[in-house]
Amino acid sequence: MKIAIGCDELAIDLKNALIEVIKEKGVEYEDFGVYTPEKVDYPDIAKKVASEVQKGNFDRGILVCGTGVGMAICANKFKGIRAAVCHDIYSAQRSILSNDCQVLAMGSLIIGKGLAQEILKVWLGIQRTGGTVSKVKKITEMEGL
Repeated sequence: MKIAIGCDELAIDLKNALIEVIKEKGVEYEDFGVYTPEKVDYPDIAKKVASEVQKGNFDRGILVCGTGVGMAICANKFKGIRAAVCHDIYSAQRSILSNDCQVLAMGSLIIGKGLAQEILKVWLGIQRTGGTVSKVKKITEMEGL
């Protein structure tokens, strides 16, 4: 598995905590920033990560901002990308098992480091199998409406 990860300036610490888990699991990754507290527009980071996953250069993406909502909205603009904001383990599981999501979004102002790391461990441990195929097919058909 290969992971693309990125954040805005509000989420640098949480992104780095998530990278600790990725390293512990021995998963290959690339950090698309940001690295300093200077303000950045989160759509710029979401675009980098989502486009890399869309192109197949990475299997999954992780996006972190203040709430996770903006990052998920941006990632979901990319054809074929399904992103979910997950702040609990069950939602993270279902994001893959039901919806075949490739992108996990979290909010650094919403979730603590420990829970975020536990969610990521679970999320990384679930294999993508296509989700609930009929539902994912209908989601895909809605792209471009």
